[in-house]
Amino acid sequence: MNQNLENRIRERAYEIWTAHGCMHGQAEQHWLAAEREVLATSTAVLAGKPNPKKKPRSSAGSKIPRTLAMAG
Repeated sequence: MNQNLENRIRERAYEIWTAHGCMHGQAEQHWLAAEREVLATSTAVLAGKPNPKKKPRSSAGSKIPRTLAMAG
């Protein structure tokens, strides 16, 4: 697994743990929840879906021809 990705999952799992009152014994559940969130976000970014916090970009101004953008 990419070290950066693993670090993001670890940080998110810690946030989930603290949000749930730092209860021990649920590390696996927190890790899996964090993994789902981080991977879903990463997948959305790779798929070209706009970040909900950012304004969507218009494809009309794209300099890459549509056929090339779809091929890659």
